[in-house]
Parts: sequence; C-alpha cells; structure tokens
Amino acid sequence: MRIAYVANYQGPSLVRSRPCLHNFSLAARVKIQLIAELLQASSHEVEIISQGALEPQVGADRFRFRFYPPFSESELFHPKIPIYYASALSVKFLIGFWESFQAQRLLRARHNHRPFDIVIIYNLQRAQIGCARYAIRQLGLPVILQYEDDSFVDVHGQAANGLTSHYSRQICRQVLTSISGGTAVSPYLLSHLPSEVPKLLLRGVVSKEILRSSQGAKVHKKNWVVFSGTHERTQGLEQMITAWRMLELPNWELHIAGVGPITSTLEELAKSTHNIVFHGLLSREDNASMLCAAKIGMNPQDVTKTPGNVFAFKIVEYLAAGTHVITTPRGALEPELESGVSYISDNAPQTIAACLKQVISDRRYECTAVEATLQTYGPNAVCKSLNNLLEKVTAGMGKARPGPQDDVVASARGQ
Repeated sequence: MRIAYVANYQGPSLVRSRPCLHNFSLAARVKIQLIAELLQASSHEVEIISQGALEPQVGADRFRFRFYPPFSESELFHPKIPIYYASALSVKFLIGFWESFQAQRLLRARHNHRPFDIVIIYNLQRAQIGCARYAIRQLGLPVILQYEDDSFVDVHGQAANGLTSHYSRQICRQVLTSISGGTAVSPYLLSHLPSEVPKLLLRGVVSKEILRSSQGAKVHKKNWVVFSGTHERTQGLEQMITAWRMLELPNWELHIAGVGPITSTLEELAKSTHNIVFHGLLSREDNASMLCAAKIGMNPQDVTKTPGNVFAFKIVEYLAAGTHVITTPRGALEPELESGVSYISDNAPQTIAACLKQVISDRRYECTAVEATLQTYGPNAVCKSLNNLLEKVTAGMGKARPGPQDDVVASARGQ
C-alpha cells in the first residue's frame, strides 16, 4: 500500500534552513518517524509530505517578506522514507493559506508521480485539513486522522473566541465527519471521531532503541531524574528546575534533554546548580540510553481544564524505559500502566518538590510498568494495530460516508 503521510515534520535540513524553533516538537518528530518506520517494515511505501511551517515572527521581523522554496530532506531517518517540504511564504494573512495550498500541490504532484492508496494526516492544522479535503474530494482516497492535540481548545483546555476561531472549529468538524478512520492519544479525543469509522487508541510508540536499552538497564539504574522533550513554556520546566533547587538532593542528578525556545532561559536558571545536566538534542539511541539509566521521568506540563485533550508522548517512553513517571493529570490512563505513575495536581514548584521528595523517600521509583507498556505500545503491538486499522479502513471504502453537503448537518459531532 502506498501511503502519503501529511505531517508538519521537521527534519535537520528544515531546522537549518527555515525559522521553526517556536513550532518545533521533538515528540511529534519522533512519533512520525516511528510510525512511518513500522508501516515501511510492513511492506507499505511511505512518503512524508510536510508544510515545513514557519514559526510566528515577532518584533521588527514580524511577517517580513521572505520566500522559502520547496525541497526534500537530505538527512533521512530511513533510506526508503523520503520527506518532501512545501514552499513557505512569510507574508501576513497569507502564511496559513500558502501552507495549505502548497501542501495540496505537493500531494497532487506526488500522487501524479505514482498514485497513493491512502492518506494519513497528523493533527488538524490548516495544511493537513486542506490535504484531507483534497484527497477525499478530488482523489477519492481514504483519509486517516492521527489525532494528537485537541483542535477545539488550546493546550490548557480553553476554547478561543472570535470569528476566526469559530470558523476554524467548523472546518475541523467538517473534516472529522469525512475521515475514514483515526487514531488518538486518549479516549476523549477518540470520542471526537465519527462513531462508525475504525479507531485506534495510540498514546505512543516504543522505539526499538528503548526496547534494546531497557533490556539491560534494570540493574544499572542511577539516581537520575530526567526530562526529555521540547523546551517551551507549557512544559513546566522552569518550575521543575526551581523545585529541584529547593530540594538540594546531593546524591541525585536532574538530566534535561532536548531543545526549544526557552533553552537558554533554563540554562541560566540552573547555572549555579551543579547536579543539573543539560544534554541538548540527543539521537534516538542516546536518548534511549539516558532514559533507561534513570529512575524517575518528569512531565510537569501545565494543567489542562479538559483532561485528555492532550497526552505527552514522553510518558510512554518513560514507562517503557523503566522509570517511574511524575506527571500532571493527562486524562484516564490504562489501569495496568497506573502503577508506574505518580500524579501532581499542578506544576507549582512546591508541588513538584513535595512529590519528588515523597517518591524518592518511599522508593516509589521501584514501581514501574515496563511489561504492560511494551505489551500495548511496543513496536510489534503497534505494528499489528496499525495494519489492522489500515485493513478496516480500506475494507470500508465501499460504504457511504458523509459528503460535503452533509457537513453542516453532521458538524455537531466534533464535540
């Protein structure tokens, strides 16, 4: 099966050639890689089509005109999975339209080169919405939505007001009524999908690197607390470092991997603390080694008013690596995974510090959920689940699905 994977993927060449740090997501990049690899290993042919979104510009550079030509990624994570980037244009009021239009052009060009059998879209960004509608209406292809973040509220669970936001939500609802199947990171997001389409709860994918490292890590655990992910405000990293400095744990170390717009701020905040280590952007192999060496994994994200509207991919990574996870509530988790998790009600430094101290003093870090995580989200399990989903979607293509004329009637199903 030939698959177009339409996602805002950000490979090394894109990061070097376009301003995108404020849109950068390490979790998204890794999850896209892992899913594409599993599909390719199942004898599917996968091509990644990315809008290569520009970051929001500020100050004097805000929307300064610049054209970024289309290109293909030169540093591939897999030799048989090509990555194509659409052109980008930094002109106020045209950025979103341009991304959508150019991503559709790229999808059409690759389809004309050799027809696709199915399209997977990663979230409901404007470019993904445009490609989904084009694939359904013009190409007659089934579309699977990989639903990672709630499109109807922000990361704090708050819905924006205004005509533009209302229009965006309406378009999202229309696409939801037309998809042929979907995956989502929580039961809450799965409930947004049409009841009649095949669905898959997919919180994350355990990489083969973590699988290998975890097998020999059980007796080599160190007194490490780790965070691995994008450094941005909603992750609660400043609060985490402040909490760490409050505790003064002489025999423990805090290890922070990843990059992002606030990396320099975090380094400045931690510069006088000797037992905080910054690793920068790690390869999948090195990140797996770091996680598997640790006893505790941190996810101190901002609390959301709608638990389940987002889910941190790193939680699955942490659990598979054999760490005990400290996290703010992310919605209902499978009971068999709960033994490896301690929840904090908020990410205030005092709350984080109290929980860390309790987990360490009670040796709660010895409570893990490795086997349960691998059974559900290990490579073999996810590969099987993805192929079952593809089979159900293609088998159901002969059934009637709502068309554009039905969008308004069915739009209420989005929430």
